[in-house]
Amino acid sequence: MIKVGIIAEYNPFHKGHLYHIHKIKERFPDSLLVLVLSSCFTERGIPSILNKWDKTKIALHYGVDLVVELPFPFATQSADIFAKGAISILKELKVDYLVFGSESNDIEMLTKLAQIQLEEKYQEEIKQEIKKGINYPTALSKALKKLGHQEVNLPNDILGISYIREIIKQKAGITPLSIQRTNEYHSEELKEEIASATSIRHALNKKQDIKAYVPSFTYPYLKGFLPTMEDYFPYLKYQIYTNKDHLENFQTVDEGIDKRILKYIDEVDSYSDLVQKIKTKRYTYNRINRMFVHILCHFTKEEAMSMKEITYLRILGFSVKGRKYLHEIKKEQTIPIITRLKDIKDAMLEKEQQVTKIYALAFPLEDQKKLIEKEYQTPPINS
Repeated sequence: MIKVGIIAEYNPFHKGHLYHIHKIKERFPDSLLVLVLSSCFTERGIPSILNKWDKTKIALHYGVDLVVELPFPFATQSADIFAKGAISILKELKVDYLVFGSESNDIEMLTKLAQIQLEEKYQEEIKQEIKKGINYPTALSKALKKLGHQEVNLPNDILGISYIREIIKQKAGITPLSIQRTNEYHSEELKEEIASATSIRHALNKKQDIKAYVPSFTYPYLKGFLPTMEDYFPYLKYQIYTNKDHLENFQTVDEGIDKRILKYIDEVDSYSDLVQKIKTKRYTYNRINRMFVHILCHFTKEEAMSMKEITYLRILGFSVKGRKYLHEIKKEQTIPIITRLKDIKDAMLEKEQQVTKIYALAFPLEDQKKLIEKEYQTPPINS
């Protein structure tokens, strides 16, 4: 049986994600679909508008066979670390193919650029570009254009290069395949039936009806409370005040930006105001958002250094086929497969529990209790 990997955040699951799954099933009709799923917070440094359990139910409903959680220390970092964690999980689960969305849809070109990224001269070129005061994605694009004679500056292509590079580095034995990206990643407008997650979130914030832009099974889940970083601003402000003397200890807080945060924190009354005040050309919005998520969740550089490898596979849900596959490979695993939090004692898993409690803070009280109970009590969801 062919095993196909998907890496996603489903924030929220929309028609483009459904198109992705359908295309995989067209190419590999009898395959097992393995999803690596971000949970409470995402790579862009924002909260997931749906909790991990609801996202798992939706994924299983639309044909995924196995859902595995991407731990917080990987899910909320740059493309390189995000990719490292996700590919490690897919490698451990013996996946044959990884299928991801791509603006260029040119696997040969993306593979060539991934190989360039593994060369020492690429690292030197990146350092030189960053010294000019530009942000990392721009430095990456300039370095690849100089060394590979290809300009790559769109997010799915950049992430795809990171996936391929990790497959090569980890000798994962996974074949990368791409599917043409069908919408504008950054667009905030609902222009076409297959709209981006960004445009759907933007429309939800403006109380617009998004029924036409998400699959029917997704829609009811989007009628409840949907958190944004504004909802966490009071808690973030508290963390900044109580840790004002050592903000630099938090992951992704670089020297200098801590002073900008402290300079403006008293002047602002919203999360968006704070971001705008400290924004410079050196920092992308995503990087700033990730930094604030790390401060909010008290994720330190020391913790990040101690959590550089995937140490467990946490199963969020499975189909009958997925459960059977897990049983078949269980004895071959080099790290534990867990279905309950009490299965193992692990620092990264304990961090995940802490992050879920922080994520729950923004919700109404009854929902807070339910989210925390689910974290401790919910077994893998069956479909």
